[in-house]
Amino acid sequence: MNENLRRDEAALRSSLLTIDRYEVHLDLREAADPEVAGFLSRSTVTFSCGSPGSETFMDFIAGEVHRVTLNGTDLDPAVVVDGARITLPDLAADNVVTITGTALYSRSGEGMHRFTDPADGQTYLYTQYEPADARRVFANFEQPDLKAAFTFSVNAPASWVVASNGAEVTRQDGGEDSRVWHFAPTERISTYITTILAGPYFAATDHWSGTMSDGSTLEVPLGLYCRASLAEAFDTDTIFDVTKRGLEYFHSRFEYPYPFGKYEQAFVPEYNLGAMENPGLVTFTEAYIFRSKATHDQYEARANTILHEMAHMWFGDLVTMFWWDDLWLKESFADYMGALAVAEATGSATSWVSFANRRKAWAYLQDQLPSTHPITADIVDLEAAKQNFDGITYAKGASVLKQLVAYAGSEAFFEAARTYFRTHAFGNTRLADLLSALSDATGQDMSAWAQQWLQTSGVPLLGAEVAVDDDGTYRSVVIHQDAIDPVTGAAALRPHQLRLGLYSFDAGALVRTGAVDVRIDGAVTDIPELVGTRQPDLLLINDDDLTYAKIRFDERSLATLLGSVGRLEEPLARAVCQAALWSNTRDAALSAAAYLGAVQLAAPGESGVGALQVMVRNAHYAVEHYSPADERDGLRERLFSLVLEGLHAAEPASDLQLVWARAAAALGLHSDTHSEWFRELLDGSKTVTGLAVDPELRWLLWQALAAQGQASGAELEAELARDRTAAGKAGFTRASTSVPDAAIKEKAWQEAIFGTRLSNELLSATIAGFGEGPAELRAPYVDRYFAEIARVWDAMGIEMASRIVRGLFPGSQDLTPGEAAQEHRVVLAADSWLTTHQSAPAALRRIVLEERDHLVRSLHAQGKSVLTSPSAR
Repeated sequence: MNENLRRDEAALRSSLLTIDRYEVHLDLREAADPEVAGFLSRSTVTFSCGSPGSETFMDFIAGEVHRVTLNGTDLDPAVVVDGARITLPDLAADNVVTITGTALYSRSGEGMHRFTDPADGQTYLYTQYEPADARRVFANFEQPDLKAAFTFSVNAPASWVVASNGAEVTRQDGGEDSRVWHFAPTERISTYITTILAGPYFAATDHWSGTMSDGSTLEVPLGLYCRASLAEAFDTDTIFDVTKRGLEYFHSRFEYPYPFGKYEQAFVPEYNLGAMENPGLVTFTEAYIFRSKATHDQYEARANTILHEMAHMWFGDLVTMFWWDDLWLKESFADYMGALAVAEATGSATSWVSFANRRKAWAYLQDQLPSTHPITADIVDLEAAKQNFDGITYAKGASVLKQLVAYAGSEAFFEAARTYFRTHAFGNTRLADLLSALSDATGQDMSAWAQQWLQTSGVPLLGAEVAVDDDGTYRSVVIHQDAIDPVTGAAALRPHQLRLGLYSFDAGALVRTGAVDVRIDGAVTDIPELVGTRQPDLLLINDDDLTYAKIRFDERSLATLLGSVGRLEEPLARAVCQAALWSNTRDAALSAAAYLGAVQLAAPGESGVGALQVMVRNAHYAVEHYSPADERDGLRERLFSLVLEGLHAAEPASDLQLVWARAAAALGLHSDTHSEWFRELLDGSKTVTGLAVDPELRWLLWQALAAQGQASGAELEAELARDRTAAGKAGFTRASTSVPDAAIKEKAWQEAIFGTRLSNELLSATIAGFGEGPAELRAPYVDRYFAEIARVWDAMGIEMASRIVRGLFPGSQDLTPGEAAQEHRVVLAADSWLTTHQSAPAALRRIVLEERDHLVRSLHAQGKSVLTSPSAR
């Protein structure tokens, strides 16, 4: 089908059309019947055409189009409907089109997703559209710059809760024990942020009022929704508190009143994303409702997502990019504002530490893949847009904005944002519009800064070259910048406003004894401010994590880190240094064993829950992917001993104890050495003081046992009977497919590659389970994988196809002695496929290229001689 809208087609359509309003009616009365595949959808659109007599098309991915009426004339669907497009010929200056059809319910999380709760059999609906799936629910002009006002009405069972972007206006009898909900028109917004929620949802309400900069008072009704079976675990007071703090904060910062009336948030099942910024009704993954004990890090991550989505009400919803090239105009800003608001509005002391440990690490990884691209990307079509919701658009962009604030100043940044909102409210923008606001606020031309940071690719490398006099003071300090754009091959030196931190030992701890703020510009920058200063034990480039770069340490600093990284008192400094060590491990400049050694020194004293979790997870990944096969068992035992010691040393019932326990279960996926202990934890014959073996931990333990062939089908079924929830079903699915049995792997393969029964979440659980167990069980699937992925891409929607192609890539492979990474069987198979499928969709080729790169990096690390110095490449 012709679903992949091109940028040039969208530009032509927007040059012709101005959309006034939509009136959309959906009939969801039969949604609870699994035999009913779809629902009636009627869309009436009022729009004008700047070139009367022209032809255009609307978008509608439907089961069937029943009727098309343009300006009072019925058009024959057999003539005007071509796949996902409906041709509208001979347009007038002013037009009204009504399209009626049957739209289809989804199991993929795209369009109108339908979910049946295994806990009580109730049916729940919600929509998810970004970047272009509103057309799966109602006919429209599916591109972000054709904004309009939307008025929705929904016919649904009378006992249900129904919500949309606008406030409910009336509710009428709909016949057959149903009601018709009518919602207020929205402001002018894009199609992809419209939304519908319907089902027997639990609802809670509250309100926020604030004083605006002009002295007026703004009242915002608040609402929260979740499935009825999760209501008991729904900590609404905490979520409302974060929401109110966020509204207060953003009004203070942006000085532009929240423009969309009510502010509701729905936590929904089988969600493909963390959340989506639909104005008036934001949707979140219900994984943010914690059935089991949750750590501070989990609560902070949820607060970050809540505030990220709230920032979108201004960056993205009020002001929207013209096309997906400038997706960063909303996502980078929301990612930055989420971290900033958690720090400043909720008072979190660890927000920027978490940003460094998680978001920035994601950016560094993504920016070193062959698919790297500038923050302002070249997005030629919707498939490319779908793949571009990545670590560059989100986390690198946010990192660069943090650098911009250091470079230009916080007040100038926020003054530019205020001007941007006032100037472009309810409109669309490009990079030039933001640069104009930034230039006015800073008093300097920002185009050079934008070209250097936003329109180039790759991670710059900053390294210190130092000379020390006999008395131990610096004779010279020089910062070298090495930056090549991997896309163009040209030099890509950037300006950096950063802090050099000086750390020395004091009573056994590494403490900051001084700092110098400097601007790095060009390949070589002298730092005269440090001449005559006593050389510290650690010179930390990018102290406080102000810029985006990899770090190469001088010899003394490196020795300090490898022996004492855990003795750094400053949490953000620890995060920056740990990230640098991990980056060097990924680059094969530091061995997996050496990295594990650094973790063994640092982890026992780490008080940050999120930092500990990342550190242990990275160590686990290094052992499994970067260590030679003949060293792996020994390294696993070293890591497990560390984890077990941490578990027993942690304060009972603490977050740290829970992190250690989850880490132990994850290690059990790859070793049966401790299976007996896991079983004793499950049956209660062994206990750890304060540790609650709750549903989440129980499934992690069962998955570990199953992957080692230590859990029977009957035992897994019995555990499912204890936990007949959506999370329980996903846990059971992963455990069942983890069993190291050839017949079970074949069944999982068939379900994933050829089946249609699995929802998005259960597909992912099946794929994850398939990937566990001995690699020889998956060896027969290498050729089958490459033989099937093109068909899978053509046969399935991009969401499900992407999960399959990425998740089933045969990447857990070892290097045999004497073998070069490029000679490995899977690498050769991937290269052959890429050579013979050069005309395959770019989004599919991108996934194969990325997964191949991950594998080559692992094989290279396994086979490379270990360097004693982790100087980054």
